Amino acid sequence: MYEYISGKVAELAPAYAVVEAAGVGYYLNISLQTYAAVEGSDEARLYVHFIVREDVQQLYGFATKIERELFRQLISVSGVGGNTARMILSTYSSNELRNIIATENAVLLKNVKGLGLKTAQKIIVELSGKMIDLGMDEPTMVSAPTAANPIFDEALQALIMLGFQKSASEKVLKSLFQESPTLPVEDAVRQALRRM
Repeated sequence: MYEYISGKVAELAPAYAVVEAAGVGYYLNISLQTYAAVEGSDEARLYVHFIVREDVQQLYGFATKIERELFRQLISVSGVGGNTARMILSTYSSNELRNIIATENAVLLKNVKGLGLKTAQKIIVELSGKMIDLGMDEPTMVSAPTAANPIFDEALQALIMLGFQKSASEKVLKSLFQESPTLPVEDAVRQALRRM
């Protein structure tokens, strides 16, 4: 029904955006990916998916068509609703999600809050062939610092000693080191603590 909504960003939060277009404010549920893309902008164009159910009508907004198509693929899986799909897209970037599905890594996918292993496996089984339709047939592995980076290891050990889970710590640190590969250990630990 709607392709996109373009206009002034009236309100913005990590979970939603209000975009004013032609005097109407549209409340759009968004992922953290979209939030990061729109943050700091006065104007935005968000690609829209409209969900109509018996009890509610919701608009979901996306910074890119690829993210919207991934959302549509995710909600096509039985047991995955709009909020779960949005949580998946908030946890993993489009490329990371593509790689998780291509490598059939259900254990990594189930790290999404509220997603169990069975549903994660179901998503992978049902979507593995559909990535080709999105032009995503070749997995592009996201390079992240690991054992090759002693600073990464030292920061990881510090977080584990502070009582944080290894998988959650690794995820946050990988994200930090992708943004700033030359972070010192202390800064990496400090920033990781803020994100956990």
